[in-house]
Amino acid sequence: MNKILIANRGEIAVRIIRACRELGIKTVAVFSTIDRDALHCRLADESYCIGSPPSKHSYLSIPQLMSVAAVSGSDAIHPGYGFLAENHKFARVCEQYQIKFIGPTSKHIKQLGDKLTAKQLAKNEGVPLLSGSDEPLHTFEEAQAAAKKIGYPLIIKAAAGGGGRGMRIVRSAKHLQENFLTAQREAETFFGNAQVFIEKFLTSPRHVEIQLVADEFGNAIHLGERDCSIQRRHQKIIEESPCPTITKKIRTQLGNAALKIARSVKYISLGTVEFLLDRDNSFYFIEMNTRIQVEHPITELVTGIDLVKEQIRIACGEKIDLKGSNFQPRGHAIECRINAEDAITFAPNPGRVHDFHLPSGPGIRIDSMLVKDCYIPPDYDSMIAKLIAYGNNREEALNRMRRALQEMQVNGIKTNINFHLKVIDHPTFRKGDISTNFIDELLSTSK
Repeated sequence: MNKILIANRGEIAVRIIRACRELGIKTVAVFSTIDRDALHCRLADESYCIGSPPSKHSYLSIPQLMSVAAVSGSDAIHPGYGFLAENHKFARVCEQYQIKFIGPTSKHIKQLGDKLTAKQLAKNEGVPLLSGSDEPLHTFEEAQAAAKKIGYPLIIKAAAGGGGRGMRIVRSAKHLQENFLTAQREAETFFGNAQVFIEKFLTSPRHVEIQLVADEFGNAIHLGERDCSIQRRHQKIIEESPCPTITKKIRTQLGNAALKIARSVKYISLGTVEFLLDRDNSFYFIEMNTRIQVEHPITELVTGIDLVKEQIRIACGEKIDLKGSNFQPRGHAIECRINAEDAITFAPNPGRVHDFHLPSGPGIRIDSMLVKDCYIPPDYDSMIAKLIAYGNNREEALNRMRRALQEMQVNGIKTNINFHLKVIDHPTFRKGDISTNFIDELLSTSK
């Protein structure tokens, strides 16, 4: 592999470029007109404009990306996360034109990208599932019948969904029709697929995910868990590894369950299997993400494994290092997603960053797209940086995160830095006694 086109932008594009440089692989950046001066364009060996700011005219344009791949002589494409990273049609086009897609096969993406198909695979392997509908629901009458069988509260999900989109919690029958129709519209808008299904809703679970690594020779290992329970509107805000309350026994059970799903389809590349963990340590499969995760740095810090490099090596046909099969976390890592947003209303706050100061010191890592006088456009996700803290234990990691958040400054736009400080210093969070309801409860008590 000599040259990789990075079909993405922002901090993940920068992260991939850095991994490629260390591997001695040339890189090609793509950008919309509004991203012309972005950091990933400055760092890549080559860069090409692929259209106007709306994603559908640039970062989601398969013809534009394939044209740049041909013109630049790229022999591989890395999709990062978001945009086309889990688009099986894009992966299929790469396969047809013999350009290596750095990720799983188009077949795997299609199988696992559909939540209902993935649930059936999990069920076939004996992995626990929440009670729910096994088929897509097309009419309100079908939803009524399923809800009566499952009981309230329940959650409506988009079959082709991801990133918290197309999800609606319903706590009583009188709100079912409104939320069902809204979920269908959102599913159609965000994913081009209006199919939805219903699951039983757990009121106070932890959201725990397992990082998988698998090669084309049938080798597959897991690298432990990440706790992603700190969420707002189903969007992750803070992640940590390992989960502060999990036992070695539960970690093994979760890892084995994740591996069963991956091995059942002979999965290749990185993947993340997501679960809900109830108060009694019962766990339930949610979905599998067939890409690098936003929160991958915390796994890198507690394992010492560069996941992006590993992803590229697997795509080059190399075997994985099986030493990770006896995984035990080393220390503790926490990640805060720094967003350009109003910390009170959480509305995006695009604009120009006049200057900034990024923290450093022992145990601190920053994955960022920031450069002096850069413009944060309104057209894309509002995340501008990931602040990661590592310590020998959770307390040290938390103290380092507090210190780093206090040092970090971004001038010209609003950010959620102070909100992160509020969460990090909250007594309940400090104790690790959290669930996916934590942010909602925090906001309700602070009003």
